[in-house]
Amino acid sequence: MENLPIVPRAEVRPQWLARHHEAPLEPELPIIDPHHHLSDSLWGGYLQDDLLADLGAGHNIQSTVFIQVGFGYREDGPGHLRPVGETERVAAIAGRIPAEAGTRVCEGIVGFADLALGARVEETLAAHLQAAAGRFRGIRCHAAAHAQFQYGVMHAPPLHLYMDPKFREGYATLARFGLTFDSWAYHTQLDELCDLARAFPDIPVVIDHIGVPLGVGPYVGQRDAVFAEWKRLLQKIVALPNVCIKLGGLGMSVFGFGFHLAGRPPTSEELAQAWSPYILTCIEIFGPSRCMFESNFPVDKGTCSYPVLWNTFKRITAGMSEDEKRQLYRDTAARFYRLA
Repeated sequence: MENLPIVPRAEVRPQWLARHHEAPLEPELPIIDPHHHLSDSLWGGYLQDDLLADLGAGHNIQSTVFIQVGFGYREDGPGHLRPVGETERVAAIAGRIPAEAGTRVCEGIVGFADLALGARVEETLAAHLQAAAGRFRGIRCHAAAHAQFQYGVMHAPPLHLYMDPKFREGYATLARFGLTFDSWAYHTQLDELCDLARAFPDIPVVIDHIGVPLGVGPYVGQRDAVFAEWKRLLQKIVALPNVCIKLGGLGMSVFGFGFHLAGRPPTSEELAQAWSPYILTCIEIFGPSRCMFESNFPVDKGTCSYPVLWNTFKRITAGMSEDEKRQLYRDTAARFYRLA
């Protein structure tokens, strides 16, 4: 898979984002943001102050979950334990944020462990739990790969990772530790995820970024066909009660919407018009009790600001009941990640 054409990421451009501002809609609606990152360098850097500025922009963010991104790894020691540095770093950042901030920042932490180690990965999982000060909730393994392109600058994982017997041996250990699994894969890999989740029904799984119906590479100009195939695969996987889905990530360039290429940032009305068929289809298939909105920040910040993102979601769900909104914006995430 080396030397594949690279689909560039939507870069975060603060001056571009500053061209459009919106006041928050439904500012009292309680939200858990179950998917954000931190980094020293990626996206121009996104650390404590950057995150707090977004969280304090007007929406009622009560709690967040950090999701692995290869941040703060240990620089020495055994290779299989180096990812524990990410958990150590995030737990330290969370511990420095005062309660007056108004948000339980990184109340949950999802880290990385090389499940292809098989049963030997147990040492890594135990180290994460010890390092997290009670915050560790699960593992994410980057499996998003395609034979015809590579997305961004991340090292592409091997194709068919979820089908690898050694990976599955390591995956099985998650149940013994009571940990969840975040799946970052393309719509072309949902059949393999379905097979994995069916084989291990005791491990809770969440599909990140609605399962990424692709809009780049060979899928340019194929939006209707991709949508139909993506929907069919979700209708298949929903039969597995251990699987939930995250509603977000559509600001990534790999979806092919191209808002980041315009001269000004999109409004929440424009985003809602483009994204609502995808979001509403997920809710129709999985139901609010198995769906959770996510920011995917700062990755999606390449398309819009934090206030505009949540306004987009709130426009899409404007006609839903208060109970449905509570599940979509807070309760499903709280239940899945065992948050207060």
